[in-house]
Formats: sequence, C-alpha cells, structure tokens
Amino acid sequence: MQQAPLTFYNSISRSIERFEPIDSEKGVRVYSCGPTVYSDPHLGNLRAYVFTDTLSRVLRWKGYALTHVLNITDVGHLTSDADAGDDKMEAAAKARAMSAWDIAAHYTAVFRRNLDDLNIRTPDHMPTATSCIEEMLDFAKKIAPEHCYEIDSGLYFDSTTVPDYGRLAGAQDDAGEGRIDPVAGKRHPQDFAIWRKTPPGETRQMEWDSPWGKGAPGWHLECSVMGRMYLGMPFDIHTGGIDHREIHHVNEIAQNQAYCSCADTGARFWMHNNFLVDRGGKMSKSKGGIATLDGLIARGVHPLAYRLMCLSAQYRSELEFSTDNLAAALTRLKRLVMAVRKHLPDPVEATATGAARAEGHPAARFIAALDEAVSDDLNTPRALPILDDLLAQKRMPAEARIEALAEFDAVLGLDLLRLTRADLRVRPDGATLTAEAIETRLAERREARANKDFAQSDAIRDELTAAGVEVMDGDPMGWDWRPEL
Repeated sequence: MQQAPLTFYNSISRSIERFEPIDSEKGVRVYSCGPTVYSDPHLGNLRAYVFTDTLSRVLRWKGYALTHVLNITDVGHLTSDADAGDDKMEAAAKARAMSAWDIAAHYTAVFRRNLDDLNIRTPDHMPTATSCIEEMLDFAKKIAPEHCYEIDSGLYFDSTTVPDYGRLAGAQDDAGEGRIDPVAGKRHPQDFAIWRKTPPGETRQMEWDSPWGKGAPGWHLECSVMGRMYLGMPFDIHTGGIDHREIHHVNEIAQNQAYCSCADTGARFWMHNNFLVDRGGKMSKSKGGIATLDGLIARGVHPLAYRLMCLSAQYRSELEFSTDNLAAALTRLKRLVMAVRKHLPDPVEATATGAARAEGHPAARFIAALDEAVSDDLNTPRALPILDDLLAQKRMPAEARIEALAEFDAVLGLDLLRLTRADLRVRPDGATLTAEAIETRLAERREARANKDFAQSDAIRDELTAAGVEVMDGDPMGWDWRPEL
C-alpha cells in the first residue's frame, strides 16, 4: 500500500503543510506542554493528551521513529497567565496544608493514572521542572546579558530584543493584552519573568540560589530548556493547548531565539488543540460538575468513552462537553465493542504488523482509507466511519479481521480487540448492587412481565433506579441496563 502524504496544520504559518522530519536519522522529535500538577487534571486538560497521543500513534504507525517529551510543571506556573499572583504549587500546598513536593507527587500520580485509563501511551521522557533547575540557570545566564534586565521582583526578558515577537499569536487584541498582568518596573507589557525572586521576608517551599537572588524560575523557561535538553534544536513538532499559543509559546519562542541568536522558533511545526467547552464556555476546574476523568468513572462511565468523544471531533475544533454527548460516545463505544465481539467472541492480544496493508488483503482498502484520513491533519472524525464499515463486513476471515482491527487500535487507541461488554459496565461509586445481582433482578422482572405482573415489574424497576441502574427496555443492542449518567 502506498502511504498518503502526511500533512499538519502549522500554527506559525496558519496553513496546512506537508510534514517531513528535519533529520531522518534522528527520527521525529516531539515536545508537548504537560500539566501543572497542583490539582486533578480536568477533562479539558486531558483532551490535549488524547490529541498528542493520537499524533504520536499516527507518526509511529506511518513508520517514523519517534522521541516524545512531555514535561511536568511542578514549579514556576503562577495563578495568572503571565507574571502575577502566587505560584500554583505553593498556593495549593498552603490551601491543603501539605508540602509543595507532596502536592506535586500526588497529582503527578493522578495524571499518570488518567493517561493509563485513557489508553494514552507513556511518552519517552516526562521530566519535571524541578529536575532541571541547573540547566535553566545556565540558559538564563547565557541570554541575560543581551536580552534581560533585573528589577526588584526578578530577572525579566525584554520582548523587543528578538525579531517578530508575538508572530505565533498573530494579531494582538485588547483581550490578549488583558491577560498580561502589570508588574512594577517592567519595560514593556509583554516582557516576562525568567527568574522570580523570593520577596524579602518570605520563604518559599521551592526556591534556589541564582545570580539574581534566591527564587524560582519563570514558567516559560522550563519548556525551552527541556526541549533543548532532550531533543536538541530545532526539533520537529511542539504541541499544546490553543491557550498556550497567545503567551506561553510566544515567550518560549523568544527565549529560543535569544539563546541561538537567530530567528529560529525552536520547532518546525507548532500544533495546538482547541478547547473542550460546556454550554457556559471553556471547561475549567472552577465550573464544578463532571470536570475530571475520575468524576466520570465515579459516575459509571468507561474512560474510553471520553477518548472516543475526543476522537469524534477534529483536534483543532472546539468540542462541546455535555451529558448527552458523553452518553452518545458511550453508546457508540458499546456498538463498536458488540460488533467486534460478534465475530471475535473472546478478547484478542494482537499488535499491528502491517499485514492488513498488503495488496490483496481483505481489509486493505479500509486501511488505505484510514491512512488517508489520519494523514490529513489527524482527521479522526473521518476515520471512525471507516471503522464502522470494516466492522460491517460479515464474511471477512477472523485472522484478517484481527489484523485489520490491530491497525485501527494502533492509531485510535480504543483497545477494541480486548474490550468486552463487561468492561464497559463500570459501576458508579456507592453502587449498592453488583452486576450479578442486577442481572438476577432483571431476570425476575422479565418473568414478572411475562406473567403480566406489572406491579412487581415496576417495583423491580424502581428498586434498580434507586440503586443507580437505568433499565433499558427494548434496547436494540440488547444491553438491558446501564449505570445512570
């Protein structure tokens, strides 16, 4: 099978471009902005990592060697987008009466568990900001003489010293300016902290000695340093949420240009996923409700339903989160699992070997269509109906079906060869009935209905509803019941 050319939308040029590695011998090098580990990741945060996982899966599936770095921000990120407020780690530690180090360890573990639940492959490197302090100091020392100035609150980068500052963000508007907080002594509103001094009379839990006084690095510094440390520069792709495009990545590029004394942005492609939104706007932790993956699981939703929901929209499009959309994704996942298990009753361990790509293979045309879809800027919404068409093939031999599904699993990460109906029946927290007890009561209800004892049938339904179980009479999929969403 001749592969489709791989194209991505590049935020620098605001256009779709053909992708080729900078250095084929080094393979593809990708850096992804990771979480600030001061609280549970919300679903909007996690959409970014479904996107980066899809990117890495597609690159590997198309035969590229890949080095993927995702950083863990455990110091330096303030409670505002720029340079005002408290460090998020210090603020969380104070609010919870814990050490900042314990806060970081706890929420890093939560983040890693969420990645596992979403079938997101672990990146090759996941360095923490606090493990790279010396390298950040060395970087800052190099750029300070020509690009930085010192004021009472720390060392600041002069944004006028690099070419085309803000090019990635495009045209600035009043809303963008409003996200940059005033700091006494800054020369220009867009200037940003490289090193923030600990205020006189205060002691931070996380602080280090520097030529500019005891303190901590600015948030933007870590990504420039880690990208250079683990990937070299320039590398191939830098990813992040679209909110990073306006300030964080703009400042990262400025640092990279200062370090190399050139106009190079540090990465060939800059790729950004759009927001997850609810009807009230961008999803955030402050909105409450079902904001976290653990919250979904506690409500009885399998986490791969959320992954499928993310794949149903192109990563550059806004994705609306609602109970209805989530329920639709869960139903779609159930249909996929049932279609697989109809022909392959037992879970299968298989990996993509490329066999289904060979000319003459029963699934070759489906794999070619999958390749066309995901090569077009990771167009997963176009790929999902192709999967449906594959599963509708009734006469495909079992071995060929397994080989084809292994290719789809390698790209989409839905784990369809191993998932079963039982896996998808996630019991909500506080559930009072086991799955076996539910099946027993449903059998009794069917008998009551057959005997036209509708009072008993309704009583059993009410009992199950009170226990958080929705009875699904007449469900064409034969699911019978599901946890209430």
